[in-house]
Parts: sequence; C-alpha cells; structure tokens
Amino acid sequence: MATTASTKIPPPQVSDPAPDSPERNASPITQPATVQANGTSETREDNTSLRLVDSPVQEASPLANGHRPELHSAPESVSEDAQSEEDEEDEEEEEEEPVLKYEKMGGIVNEILEKDTASAIAVSSKLVALGTHNGVTHVMDFAGNRVKSYRSHRASINDIRIDTSSEFIATASMDGQAAIVSISGTENYGFDLKRPLRAIALDPQFAKRGTRAFVCGGMAGTLVMHEKGWLGHKETTIHSNEGPIWAIQWRGNLIAWANDNGVKIYDTQAQERLMSIARPANSPRADLFKCTLRWTNDTTLIIAWADHIMLARVRNRGNGASTVEVTAHFQVDCMLSGIAPHPDPIGSFLTLNYIPPDTFDNEATSSHEEQRRKAANRPELRIISSAGEELSSDALTLKGFHMYGCNDYWLEIVRGSGEEADYFIVVSPKDIIVVKLRDAVDHINWLVEQEMYEEALEGVEKLGPGKGVEVSEIGRKYIEYLVEEGEFEKAAKLTPRVFGQNAKDWENSVFYFAKKRQLQGIIPFVPTKEPRLSRLVYDMIIVHFLEHDQQALLTTIKEWPSDIYDLSAAIVAVQAKLDRSPGVPILMECLAELYMLNRQPGKALEYYLRLRKPHVFDLIREHNLFTVVRDQVLLLMEFDQELEKQKKQEEGPAIQNIATPLSPTFTLEKGKGKEKERSKAVALLVDHTYAIPVARVVQQLQVRPYYLYLYLDALFDKDPYLAADFSDEQVQLYADYEPGRLIDFLRASNYYSLAKAYAICEKKDLVLEMVFLLGRMGNNKKALHLIIEKLGDVNRAIDFAKEQNDDDLWEDLLKYSETRPAFIRGLLENVGAEIDPIRLIRRIKNGLEIPGLKEALIKILWEFNLQVSLLEGCETILSSDCTTLASRLQARQTNGSLGNACVKGGDKLPERPMDDVLAGFLAGSAPRGGSKRGIGSKIA
Repeated sequence: MATTASTKIPPPQVSDPAPDSPERNASPITQPATVQANGTSETREDNTSLRLVDSPVQEASPLANGHRPELHSAPESVSEDAQSEEDEEDEEEEEEEPVLKYEKMGGIVNEILEKDTASAIAVSSKLVALGTHNGVTHVMDFAGNRVKSYRSHRASINDIRIDTSSEFIATASMDGQAAIVSISGTENYGFDLKRPLRAIALDPQFAKRGTRAFVCGGMAGTLVMHEKGWLGHKETTIHSNEGPIWAIQWRGNLIAWANDNGVKIYDTQAQERLMSIARPANSPRADLFKCTLRWTNDTTLIIAWADHIMLARVRNRGNGASTVEVTAHFQVDCMLSGIAPHPDPIGSFLTLNYIPPDTFDNEATSSHEEQRRKAANRPELRIISSAGEELSSDALTLKGFHMYGCNDYWLEIVRGSGEEADYFIVVSPKDIIVVKLRDAVDHINWLVEQEMYEEALEGVEKLGPGKGVEVSEIGRKYIEYLVEEGEFEKAAKLTPRVFGQNAKDWENSVFYFAKKRQLQGIIPFVPTKEPRLSRLVYDMIIVHFLEHDQQALLTTIKEWPSDIYDLSAAIVAVQAKLDRSPGVPILMECLAELYMLNRQPGKALEYYLRLRKPHVFDLIREHNLFTVVRDQVLLLMEFDQELEKQKKQEEGPAIQNIATPLSPTFTLEKGKGKEKERSKAVALLVDHTYAIPVARVVQQLQVRPYYLYLYLDALFDKDPYLAADFSDEQVQLYADYEPGRLIDFLRASNYYSLAKAYAICEKKDLVLEMVFLLGRMGNNKKALHLIIEKLGDVNRAIDFAKEQNDDDLWEDLLKYSETRPAFIRGLLENVGAEIDPIRLIRRIKNGLEIPGLKEALIKILWEFNLQVSLLEGCETILSSDCTTLASRLQARQTNGSLGNACVKGGDKLPERPMDDVLAGFLAGSAPRGGSKRGIGSKIA
C-alpha cells in the first residue's frame, strides 16, 4: 500500500446563494444520418503520496508507507537488469493478489475509434452512449453492439447523458447546441444556446414527466433549466456570473454543478440553492483539470477536482430546510480524471488518475528539445479507502496515452443487475476498457499459480462446475501431496472431483486405499453408476462393512443397485454371520433387505414380522402373501395394535391411547358421518376374505374378543351378509365394547335373534335398544312403558307413538299422562294431526297444577288463530279471483265481433273460437300473470 503521511489544509468554504430565471424557446432537431479497445495494466513502482485533508467531521491521520500490487506486464521503459532486480525483490516479499482485471470492449468500438476519437461517455442500466469529437453519438449495448448512431452536432460532444429509463439521450457540444434524442421513438429536441456547452443533465424522470426538464451550461457561465410547457419550452436561470459551468449532476430533486468558484447544489423541490462548496486554495485552472461530480445516493455527492476528493452530504435540518456538509476531504499526488464508488471495501473509491509529465524550469529556452511537448504518463486506476488509504494502484497502457491530458479520460460505473457485480468503463480517445473486480475464477487461477492447492480446491467447490476451471490436474497433485503426508481422509474427499468418469483410476484408488488399510475413508465416494466399477470392488466393500460396520452395510444395501455386487454371495455371508450371532436386529434387517432384492419376499416377511416393521402390511398386499399369514391372524393383529399404540403415543398425550380390552369404548372412527379409519391388519383381513376365510379368522380371534369385535365391525361395514353367521356374537361384542353403536347395528342388521339380542340388552340395561327390539317384536305397549318408566322422556314417547301410528298406543299415552303434569305439557306443546287438543284438555282433572299450562294454551290458541287467518285469506283471494274472472267473461261475451262476409238466410253462422277467458273459466282456470292457474289451486 503506497501511502504517505497526510497534510492538513484548510477545509473548503461553504456558502449560501440564490438564482434567477429568464426563458427561451426550444425547437426540435431532425434525425441525422448514421455514422473497439486495447489496453494492458501495470503497476507503478514509485512511491506516491496521498494527503488526507481536514473536513468539518474528520481529522487527518498519518498513513504508513507501503507498496502497490504489481501486475505481470512490466513498463516498456524498464530495462532487463532492472526487471530482474524487481523479480528478486518480489520473491522476497509475499506477492499480493491483484484486485482488478481488464478487457477491451468489443463490438463496433474498434471500428468507431479507428475513424474518430471519443470525447464523452454515459451509461445506464441498459445502454452505453459514446460521444465523439466529430459530433456523432453511438448507442451500444454493454457488449459493444450497435443500437443506434446519429450525428446531432458539428463539433465535439463535451457531455452526454442517458435518462433512467434508457429512452432519451442528451448531448452538449462545443457548437453551442444541446440535443435530446429518443432512442426508439421520434421525439427529438434541439436547443441553440449560442455559446459552447460544457455540461448537460436530464431530469431523472425525464421520460415519465411531461415537462421534459433538463439543465445545461457552458462557457456562457449560466446554468439554465429548460422545461416544456403549453407554449413551448421555457428557460429558468438557476445560476450565473461565476464563470463557465464545467460539470452538472442531477439526482432526485438535487442538482449539483461546478463553476470557477466551486460546487453548488440546488433543490428543485424547494426551488432554492442549498450551499456552495468552494474550490480548495491554490487550485489549478478549472479548465485544465476537469471536475467530476457523482451522486452515490440521493444525499451523498462525490467531488473530484484536480488533485482533491471531497465527500458532501445533504442533511435535512428537520424544519423542511436542508444543509450541505463536507464529511471527507482528501488530496492525492496526481490529477483526477474520474471517480466512482468502489464496492469493496464499503465506502472506498475507484479513481482514474492522470500524472502530469515532468516540465523544465527554463521556460524561455530556445532548445527545440526542451520546447517539445513532454510525453504524458500512463493513467492509473487506484482504489482509495474511506479513510484515505490507497489500497491498490494499476498503471494502464492505453493506445496513444502519451498524447493525452487529464480531460481526455473518462471513468463510468455500470451498476450490476441481479447477482452481477458492478463494473467500470475507462475511456480514452482511442480506447474503451472494461474494468471488473476479479471474481472467484480469477482468484482460483491465481491460487493455482501460487501452488495453494487447498484454497484453490475450496474455491472450485464454492464456485460449482461448469465455470471454466479445470481441477483434475491440481487435484491429482494435491492428492499425491496428501497421501505422502498421511492425510488419507482429506485425499479421499478429493477423489470424486479428480477421477470423475475414469473407472480405471477409481479402481486403482480403491485398491490403493485398501492396501493402506484406509478403505473406510474412500467408500463414501466410490461411484455406483457412472462410472460403474468392477464387481470385485463392490464385493470387497460389502465384506468390509459386514465385519466392521453393520449399520453402514444396511445403508449400503438400501442405496446401492443390487446388480453391481454378487447378491447370492452377500446373502450367504450375512446368513452365516447371523447364525453365529442369532437375534441381532441389524443383521436380520440386512438379510430381509437382501431377500427382497433377490425377489424372495416370503422369506423376508418372517424377519420383518420379527422386527415389527410397519410396512409389512404393504409387503403382504404387494406380493400377495395372504396364504402365508392366514394362520397367523392373531400375531398379525397383535403386531398391528402395537403399531397403532406407538403411533398414538407419538402423536402426543392429547390423543387417546389405542384401545385395549381394558378400554372397551375405544373406536377408530374419525368422526360422525365419516368413513371409519380401520387399522392396517383389519383392512387387510376384510379386503381379502377370499384368501383368508371369515370363519378361520373368527376361530383364531376368539381368545381376544376385542380384536374379534374390530374385525366383525369392519366386515359388517363392508358387507353385512359376510358377518351374518356371527350376528348374535356381534351384538354381544357391541354391548361390551361400544354400546353407543349397538342401536345402529340393530337397525341395519336382520340376521340376529331378537330374543337373544333383547336378553343381552336387558342384562346391560340398554333401554333404547330394548325399546327398539320390543317395537320390532310388536310389543309396543311394553316398549312405551319402558320409555315412560325408565327414561321419563315425553318427547321420545311421543316420537315412538308417532312412529308406530297406533290409536291404542296414543290412548295409553294420554291415560298415563292424566296424573303427570310434565307429560300433559309435553303433549300440549306437540299437538297436531295425531293429538286433538280438545281431547287432551278434557282429560285434565280439576285442581291439577300443571306448570306452563297457560303458555301452552296460549300457544295452541295462537296457532289456531293463525290457521283461521290463513283460511280467511284464502277465501278472500278466491272470492276476488271469481269476481274478476266473471267480470272479464261478461265483458268478452257482450262485445261484438267484426265479420268478413254477409250471411244468407238459412246459412249457418260462422263459428268463432272460444274466448280464452271463457275457456279458462269453464276449465276451472284463468289467465293470471302470463300463466293459467286453477281456482282450486288458488284456494290451496
């Protein structure tokens, strides 16, 4: 890092001003007729100085001397001896990695600059606009492909700008013309300002706003804003009388410009100038070393003028007013041709530097050699931190650099989109260089050059494949080094990337690791598909896992294709190991998996049942193993219930545990109205009764009644006929384990004995079920007696009487209710077609107190009045309709009709179609509302 101690100088003066405004008309311009890069970089070896200057918020701090990173290409003026000395010095020091890389812009750039020279450049998010000394504007994409070229000036283009939408391009020229051209449309404008223009800036929202505002200035010393109105363009003078305008930048509502006195900022929203930043004392002439202004955001402005860098911030005071504060001020040892924010580190700058050539002290000499113009030095790109420290410096070899001055170079930043990083464009009259940050690929290549293989491989892994980095060669060298150092595990991790699809190298590597007794390290990386190695390699790995890592053996059996190793030999080896160590679960599972791979599911089923594997039911279904388990129904049910219990316990304590004979109320129903979720074993037995007979299942489950209940319940849901022979047992099972569903079974089934079912219900005191069975037996009176005596539910008694539709049953209910006020009230509240309220009221004994009798009678009378009112309404409607139809009929019949011919004596009168009203009346209907309705239906 080449830096020196900083020198304090007075901070720039900040003052307040105020502008004026005249107007001038603008006229559109006509569309004119239509009209690449070479550079290398090197490092300056001489020490340079950088001075950090006092600012209102920051004091200068001394910077230590250092060195700049050196590129591979050396300056042409350096002799071979000097170069060798430098190489020796570099070997003594640790070489630093370059920060930037350079490439020429392609496309039409070479063609343009062979015939013309660049004078200005502007970039947007989509385009690059290049202005030339011949007054031609070339619009290109970032690859240098032509988008549009046009000539709008007769002299050099001094400044060029693109609006944020990449639709309009503005140019300012020495011919005093300002031109604004639409790239894709025909909206073009031209303005003649009479004096040479040095700078122009478009409203950032130029394409979106109808005002089409822009500002420009030049040798006239006036900064003028042009805005489009109803009567043409109007001009507003923002500032004048302080010398030529050298640079303009517009961001948001802030316009910054530079004149001979310094930099000023104008707020377009408040329509006032905020502050003036004076040029540093003893600055060179403003026209010799240009001023560069660049907004990094809406409030931060970078100023690079001559050999000074200033950072100004616009701050809001809180009362609507704003102020400008210079937060940093640096002085460098060269002149600045351009500046841009640099992303790494944050807050740093990339500067394009011009180093003036040496001059002779004797200016009055007559020597032609001394009078001859001195060749300029190479321009430099430097990265300067926010603290003023120079982080790197590269000298650029541009075409014809020795003939150019500070104002002939431009530096622009191209903002990256998405994952693309920002990059920069350096322009000289005959070259356009694209400057990018070195990316991961560049870093990896540099690490390889330095023989830093581990870091290089780590970089490749992060970068991913397909990025143009070859790792095979460095990988081989790195593996050789690691093996020699005894780092087998690390070497094994490199093998997939190094060996790739080379099967022979893979096999040699596996045998090599096995010879070193390090086979375990390389196994995870051995390929099984592409490339596929010899069967001997995979058999060796299987045997190794069987002896040293049986869990890994199981994983390998599940993951590896079964055709890459000897399956029969593996079964024999595992079976032999299991015989020596019987009951080992991991070996049983390995053997079961091998049997499955060998298409022997029947042999695998035995081990899966012993291991209690949940997928055993799917295995039975998939391979049709029902005959294997037809005599193991109880074992299958017990296994299934264990799985269900584990499942419920895993779901949490909020879910009820799986039922056992100790919890007879358990049900597997998800909810009312939904299909029941059966356990896997029950579903398997029910769905395959053809292979597993019902009687055989019932016989095996007699010892576990609950399991029998689950099976018969599911069987009945599928087909009641299948469980018909066991209906009486099913009644008992429902009564024992789920009494709430017994009534549904009694209603749905016709195969059980009514007497046996009644006895079971009577024993369990299931009243509702007993009432239902008595009803089916025809003993309605006893059923009603049970409802009244045991349930005391008047509503259920009334529903039962309605269901049976028996007058004697109603008489029994009324008789029983004579002495029970609650029943009398219930009957009063349910009077209707089955119960005559008069009949019920007459049975009430005098003096009997009935709670709620008054409300019940009021309800009866209200309903009676409502019925009478409805009947009266119907009668009124009927009468009205009859009167209307009769009047219409009379009117139709009394009206005459127009005949077409006279009727002679003795002839019959012509028949006339029957009137619609009459026909409707005679038919018992009449037109009403566009349709015919019968009178009888009206009464109803």
